[in-house]
Amino acid sequence: MKILKFGGTSVGNPERMRALIPLIVNGEQKIVVLSAMSGTTNSLIEISGLFYTGDTTAALEKVETLRSKYHSHVGELYAYEGTCQIGLDIVNSHFDFIAGYANKPFSKIQEKAILAQGELMVHLLLQENDINSLLLPALAFMRIDKYGEPDLLYIEESLKRELSNHKDSEIIITQGFICRNAYGEIDNLKRGGSDYTASLIGAALHTEEIQIWTDINGFHNNDPRYVKKTRVIRELSFDEAAELAYFGAKILHPSTITPAREKNIPVRLKNTMDPEDPGTLITGKCVFEDYKAVAAKDGISVIRIRSDRMLMAFGFLRKVFEIFEAYRTPIDMITTSEVSVSLTIDNPDNLEHIIKALKELGTVDVESNQSIICIVGDFRTERTGSAPEIFEALNTIPLKMISYGGSPYSLSLLIDSSDKVNALRYLSKHLFNQKK
Repeated sequence: MKILKFGGTSVGNPERMRALIPLIVNGEQKIVVLSAMSGTTNSLIEISGLFYTGDTTAALEKVETLRSKYHSHVGELYAYEGTCQIGLDIVNSHFDFIAGYANKPFSKIQEKAILAQGELMVHLLLQENDINSLLLPALAFMRIDKYGEPDLLYIEESLKRELSNHKDSEIIITQGFICRNAYGEIDNLKRGGSDYTASLIGAALHTEEIQIWTDINGFHNNDPRYVKKTRVIRELSFDEAAELAYFGAKILHPSTITPAREKNIPVRLKNTMDPEDPGTLITGKCVFEDYKAVAAKDGISVIRIRSDRMLMAFGFLRKVFEIFEAYRTPIDMITTSEVSVSLTIDNPDNLEHIIKALKELGTVDVESNQSIICIVGDFRTERTGSAPEIFEALNTIPLKMISYGGSPYSLSLLIDSSDKVNALRYLSKHLFNQKK
């Protein structure tokens, strides 16, 4: 069995939905994980925000705009009037549910319920074409614990139990992103979580392969939005892919790699608009090269703590880390000297509280609008001469932090976000001999 996940652009309009049929129907049993139609999640978040602020009139206007868009797609997608009517009924039931919050108190729980309105249109399309398929709601098996992490044992047991009742179904359709929490409420795996859903399902079932279908041919060796003539990387190791995904490569949700790596299940990235292209294959095999790829992560804040109490002392870093643990804020990069420590975070939600707590330990400076540039390649510590091209490329750009030695697969640099595009282009020219 294989797991196939299709992103929002892959189901972005009726034509693309119909194009999925030859990709998923070939006589082999598979589970198909679907994201919401492109743009839907952003619209629902906007609607939720309007409900939060009490602007129900504007919220309902946007609900009806989105409903109209889906009505149009339904009319184009299905060949038979009966199927079209079923599709309209499904769409209306979802949007009636959302509009119903105009007359109810609105909270985080209601927002997550709105975002959990999943995609059923592809399943109905398969039924119309007499394809043996089953709709298996993700809420029946996907659950997170009280810390927001996947409850792996529950997912595996529940998924196997559900599938045992449908052994003859060739295509099993489910939703990405949504789940239940430890209290049984509707919740989600956070933005981009459909990739994570696919990986968790693949790991739970020990499947042959997990395929993530998007609108590009795989991992590129640089960001094609800013750099011309990038090339697709055909093979990556789990560790290399995890570094690239975490540090800004948008093609893959950062959490996706972990379940697949733990069960040693290959992950393949494919393009729905170019299905014959082999894409990128991610496995446990690593072939070291000087430089494989560059990625950039924005929205970074750097926090610098200076204290004479660090000098010749122990336990200081523990106190620093405990503050970040208390506010459940991960650290990306860290460097230290005898009397100071600098670290970066990408989640500023609790930054004000963190700074207040850190000031009890010493002087604190904060700088926002930073970017982390991650270069993936051969950075084994026993190797010499592996980085001169990097620093030559960036000799006109101020480097705020450097992280090296923590991973044999990557070197990371912190720069001002205003320098990011130039940094990516300079690195492309020096590392891959590619022009701007």
